[in-house]
Amino acid sequence: MLLLASTSVYRRELLARLGLPFEVFSPMVDETPLLAEAPQSTALRLAEAKARAGASALPGALVIGSDQVAEVDGERLDKPGEHSRAVQQLTLLSGRSAMFHTAVVLLNTQTGAIRKQLVPTRVYFRPLNSRQIEAYLRRERPYDCAGSAKSEGLGIALIRSIEGSDPTALIGLPLIALTEMLSAEGVNIV
Repeated sequence: MLLLASTSVYRRELLARLGLPFEVFSPMVDETPLLAEAPQSTALRLAEAKARAGASALPGALVIGSDQVAEVDGERLDKPGEHSRAVQQLTLLSGRSAMFHTAVVLLNTQTGAIRKQLVPTRVYFRPLNSRQIEAYLRRERPYDCAGSAKSEGLGIALIRSIEGSDPTALIGLPLIALTEMLSAEGVNIV
């Protein structure tokens, strides 16, 4: 049995693409970064914490945890939560690039084996004016997305290019890495 330890509807939709039955658990994990913690480290630590939180919910399961941290020039971009913060983030991203660090962890609760992978994605944003930012935010309302740009939706219009090994990593769950991890645990997808 698979268990997705996440409250993200985006991760749920991505995992459903694999056509495997799974359950969902909402992990109660404090996502506050540790003092001087690198974004990559935060993503890996939180993905593992989510998987470990889910382990108690469904013994005998393969538990998936994932987290994403975005940064631009060393500045962390969290989920904005509200309009004014989203405006600030998109203004900062205008004409620049950001790195999205997406971590995925697979915990086998039967054996204790844990598999981890960090999948970076560099996103180059178009120059954006305040009218474009406001129009985008009114239509998309991406207040639950790191960096305020939802690439699987209208946010793709804000992006000039994307560099990365897995297009699903930017959405929040790197399926290529996860598929390899599941295969190593004996789960055949196709």
